[in-house]
Amino acid sequence: MVERLRGEARRRALAGLRRWKKTKGRDAIERDLRFRDFNEAFGFMQRVALAAERMDHHPEWFNVYNRVSITLSTHDAGGLSAKDVALAHFIDRAAGLRRA
Repeated sequence: MVERLRGEARRRALAGLRRWKKTKGRDAIERDLRFRDFNEAFGFMQRVALAAERMDHHPEWFNVYNRVSITLSTHDAGGLSAKDVALAHFIDRAAGLRRA
């Protein structure tokens, strides 16, 4: 079972995720992204889906046209884990330099 991040390990893990914010009301992180169009947004989601499947860790996400909203939390751990941080780093790389 994956352990929930706590204390100093949590602080260090989240320090490198500048574009992510804490989700209100739960132990999760979230990020909103915008792309040029639906095709670009969907291509991004496909890349993330393939990586998430390999990691056996799947995001909560929502897509409307060129926007993708992502929330990460490890349900088995009851909150944020190293799996969420690893997937967030992959998402940041897949998104390139895009901002919310």
